[in-house]
Amino acid sequence: MKLTLILAAAAACAFAAPAISQEAPEHIVSLYRAAPGQQVALLKWMSQQDKASQAAGVAASQIYVHTSGDSWDYLVINPVTTDAQDKAVDAAAKQMGLATGPRASIEFRTMIATHTDTTATGPQTAAQILAALGEK
Repeated sequence: MKLTLILAAAAACAFAAPAISQEAPEHIVSLYRAAPGQQVALLKWMSQQDKASQAAGVAASQIYVHTSGDSWDYLVINPVTTDAQDKAVDAAAKQMGLATGPRASIEFRTMIATHTDTTATGPQTAAQILAALGEK
């Protein structure tokens, strides 16, 4: 039920983005289900990616850990980055000896069973969204 509410809120924000995008930043919202036995490896990988991001001046991921309900392990929220930021993160990752590009994608996929990504704006309250839409 909570997952449905989270995804519905994210979808609502994404569809309303043209009306509210000036006030709320856009984020990438991802749901990950770790491959069996790979939860710790996945968290270590995400921690290393956060270190590369922070070295490049990009915010670390916000990670929410599943506690009950649907079959996902981690909900991860990241800012939408520019091409320049992506290049800076890749350069930092290379300097740290981390895989980048297609190799990083293949490495990442060894630790997950499934994932999904979407973009959403926020965080916002329902009242803020309604105000941006000209509703009361």
